[in-house]
Amino acid sequence: MGEGAHMSGGTGRCSAVEVTGDASGGTAAFRPCALIPTYDNPRTVRDVVLRVKAHLPDVVVIDDGSGPEGRAAVEAIGAEGLAHVRRRPQNGGKGAAVKTGFQFARELGYTHALQVDADGQHDLGDIPQFLATARARPDALILGAPVYDASAPKGRLIARKITLFWTDFEAGRGVITDPMCGFRVYPLAPALALGRTGDRMDFDIEVAVRLVWAGVPVINLPTKVRYIGRDEGGVSHFRVFGDNVKISWLHTRLSFQRVMVRPWINLYRRLRRPALPAGR
Repeated sequence: MGEGAHMSGGTGRCSAVEVTGDASGGTAAFRPCALIPTYDNPRTVRDVVLRVKAHLPDVVVIDDGSGPEGRAAVEAIGAEGLAHVRRRPQNGGKGAAVKTGFQFARELGYTHALQVDADGQHDLGDIPQFLATARARPDALILGAPVYDASAPKGRLIARKITLFWTDFEAGRGVITDPMCGFRVYPLAPALALGRTGDRMDFDIEVAVRLVWAGVPVINLPTKVRYIGRDEGGVSHFRVFGDNVKISWLHTRLSFQRVMVRPWINLYRRLRRPALPAGR
């Protein structure tokens, strides 16, 4: 995936902060950063960065080819040393931006990435709980299970129920409470090992399912989600036709693999498993 110039705020070095109580930070085995992908969020991205830094000092911002106003907002964040910033030269989609963030975070020495959206819809007061859970279970994928208020569009809620139906089939019933919430903590090593995944709004779904298939445990944590109106700087980049087509095609592929491919992979793994010595 193409990447633009690397701009790091401050010293450009990642830091390791000891965890005490509910505070965030890292040790040799758990060194988290926040990962914020953004595309044309000039009115909200700075506030999100500042609110995240109240809980987690190390922040990575990926500008996914924003226009002049969005680009200037992200460049200012980097120039002030508020975050490590990397710009993609062209817009590639949310998934492409997150994957660029995974690679950048690994280059900086982080082991986990706490992903949040740049539009301010997530309850960032839940960050300590997400980090504490990830620190206790560094092998797990921590997924936000959204609790919506009246601001949630009914069409989006219906679409999520449809997606959850298919995700239950693909990953196992109840394993993933919500496959589309962008508030989550990734262990970077297994996420980077997945190989090719979707580049747009289908990414959140696909990466969660494929991590389950890779044997990564999932922990779902409830969190409040509020849709931000345009008057507050909220911008939706969900393409009703294009992204729904991609998500439908994704579920077709995953369901086919679940039925026709995964059973053979599981059988192969069982056959390769060494037999236990007699008497055990």
